[in-house]
Amino acid sequence: MVLIDAAKGCATEPPNLSLYPADFVVCSFYKIFGYPSGLGALIIKNDAASLLNKTYFSGGTVAASIADIDFVQRRKSIEQVLEDGTISFLSISSLQYGFKIIDMLTVSAIARHTASLATYVRKKMLDLKHSNEKNVCVIYGQQDSKVKDLKLGPTITFNLKREDGTWFGYREVEKLASLSGLQLRTGCFCNPGACAKYLGLSHSDLVSNFEAGHVCWDDNDVINGKPTGAVRISFGYMSTYEDAEEFLKFLQSSFVSKAIPLNNGYMLHMNTLNLIDGWSQRSVSDIRLKSITIYPVKSCQGFSVQGWPLTIGGLKYDREWLLQGLDGEILTQKKVPELSSICTLIDLELGKLFIESPKCKDKLQISLLENLTHLNAEVDVYGQRYEVQSYGDKVNTWFSEAIGCSCTFMRCSSSKYRSCTITGRRDRLCRNTRSKLSFVNEGQLLLISEESISDLNSRLSSSNGNGKQQVVVDAMRFRPNIVISGSTPYNEDNWKRLHIGEAYFTSMGGCNRCQMINLYQNSGQVIKSKEPLATLASYRRQKGKILFGVLLNYEDGMDGDDDTIVEKWLQVGQEVYTSTE
Repeated sequence: MVLIDAAKGCATEPPNLSLYPADFVVCSFYKIFGYPSGLGALIIKNDAASLLNKTYFSGGTVAASIADIDFVQRRKSIEQVLEDGTISFLSISSLQYGFKIIDMLTVSAIARHTASLATYVRKKMLDLKHSNEKNVCVIYGQQDSKVKDLKLGPTITFNLKREDGTWFGYREVEKLASLSGLQLRTGCFCNPGACAKYLGLSHSDLVSNFEAGHVCWDDNDVINGKPTGAVRISFGYMSTYEDAEEFLKFLQSSFVSKAIPLNNGYMLHMNTLNLIDGWSQRSVSDIRLKSITIYPVKSCQGFSVQGWPLTIGGLKYDREWLLQGLDGEILTQKKVPELSSICTLIDLELGKLFIESPKCKDKLQISLLENLTHLNAEVDVYGQRYEVQSYGDKVNTWFSEAIGCSCTFMRCSSSKYRSCTITGRRDRLCRNTRSKLSFVNEGQLLLISEESISDLNSRLSSSNGNGKQQVVVDAMRFRPNIVISGSTPYNEDNWKRLHIGEAYFTSMGGCNRCQMINLYQNSGQVIKSKEPLATLASYRRQKGKILFGVLLNYEDGMDGDDDTIVEKWLQVGQEVYTSTE
């Protein structure tokens, strides 16, 4: 029995079935023409058709059936038996135009064209070196085989290495490529056998990776020093030399290290503070708390205040509420951009949370003291289990109207903030297991420096000096809790502890940024661009992360509970002292 997966091969050099007899061959029209998706063909040798005995049937595949007894008579021909339901005749009708292009170009010319592009790119990739002469690219397959006249296809599967020999994760490569207008396939490409073989993953590796939380489609691209997938590029009849050069230019600019000059600007490692016993000895007017912002509902708009109390989970009521879809998924701006238009405000004296949306006539008012203990449940948010309280139909209907889909409004139990328990590979989700969490992604608070914002904007201005509209971002694009001023750009990278007013904070490290910072609102519409993430990626990358801002945990909130902590306040204008020890 011979089975051939020709899904990609048919696009550039279909297998010669007279030389390589097969019983079953599958191909994909999407891979041949680039359109339509989800349409392919199964070629069956007549002698093998009798082996395909389906155990089920559906519309269009039977000659007769009786509903209330076990009687069915299948249709005669193999294609009639296998084609369940209404075939995709509209997609099939479009194939004629693709075949016209293939006939015009000829299969042999397409094969030569794609092979030459792939050969050129392979050679250029293998020539890429870091400043220490270490190779950048590891290409998988038989390109090093000594088989004479070995013909390589138009597909290149690879991973990338840093100059210290560690791996760039495939998700990092994919994210940076998308910022450059390149769409790449990443992961294991539905081929677990080849994936394990070429990446050197044993059975125990695969099982332990799964037990550590890694599944297909997630962001765990490097575990225990080994990549869990790879990157793939493919050339087709429509690919050009310019496409190949654009890809190579992307690799060169994004992943090839260069000798760093002594004066390299504001990179990730700076140390410009004068320190005594680890604490900065600036005058009290140098670094100040410039603004405080609270985000009561996860992924909705926040509100700014002059002063605000701290509690066991950080800023009081920050990210204490969220929305859950009917399928149990936590709703964020990534999936529901409409959340960004919902405004929130808390009045501590009235003890109420006010919420409004441009899609809702009435403003929603929710008591901060409302007893919801009879509606307790548990939800999973980024690997953490939370005890939550859900609201009734009136509140849920309001939010469903505001975002255009059914949802449930939930509150993290105020006395049940969860201690972060994630350890091992997934500790990126919470870097201190003693901290108490509301519905934040990582640290309790996010700090942004005005000076770092100014430096970023100067870089954005320089990169858009060729006639393009200048991009200017403010601190609020990054959804910070606190903004400081009076420091120097990126000094916050070095801080281990901060003292603001009477409160002490521990730095949990830089905040890893994603494409959400590229979204901004204009006249009520959510606009997406490639900035500022693309510019940040050019100078703020570290070990697969694009860092901007730092995450903080409130030290008084690391132990005990609400009943044992004396409430302290942050106030705009307070002095900020920092320590690097």
